[in-house]
Amino acid sequence: MDKVALITGGTRGIGKQIAFTLAKEGYHIALNYRKENEELESTIKEIKENKVDCLAVKGDVSSFEDCEEFVKQVIEKFGKIDVLVNNAGITKDMLLMRMKKEDFEQVIDVNLIGTFNVTKNVITHMLKVRSGRIINISSVVGLSGNAGQTNYAASKAGIIGFTKSLAKEVASRGILVNAVAPGFIETSMTEVLKEEVKEEIAKSIPLKRMGTSQDVANVVKFLASEDSSYVTGQVLQVDGGMLM
Repeated sequence: MDKVALITGGTRGIGKQIAFTLAKEGYHIALNYRKENEELESTIKEIKENKVDCLAVKGDVSSFEDCEEFVKQVIEKFGKIDVLVNNAGITKDMLLMRMKKEDFEQVIDVNLIGTFNVTKNVITHMLKVRSGRIINISSVVGLSGNAGQTNYAASKAGIIGFTKSLAKEVASRGILVNAVAPGFIETSMTEVLKEEVKEEIAKSIPLKRMGTSQDVANVVKFLASEDSSYVTGQVLQVDGGMLM
């Protein structure tokens, strides 16, 4: 295999696990990140241990110009992008009555407009070769809503609409577009929760546990592979049955 996967927000959490999982499958990896972090060098090293190449490119997905530049760097390095995983995202939770306008806008800018910015710059290359996989990381919150997350839920619901619309636009060109909607996943974001809160969350999930980054990465691996060649425009929930 000589395939290339670009993963935004790929140096930590779910994005990093997706990068490791695809590297093990033989994909060369391009990681996008916004801020330098202590995990970056070790992440690159671990990816390269799978005998694949890795490029880390800095850029803010909410900036169209940044996306244009880092996608250009990936194409210059690898010559193509076979798989795009739009994973970069932020939260700024607050009840609407107390939410600042800029906190609403920033979450939309990164999560939703960021997905547009990166995809817009990658899709041209995929259309030329008439193949590709675009996998957008949404959330069950985009399907169900959640108090205190009007900004986040709106951004993740928007990603679902974006996914389905784009899937219809590019299906005839051999490009598959799907979304993954994780539920409660154990990450650095959920680490701050008290143990009793996590236990209560686990009780509300039919599988009686929170998910892992690997649970999400396994579904992304399926959507990136030839095994999913007849799957497009779908939202795959990785939530332990929470929203069934």
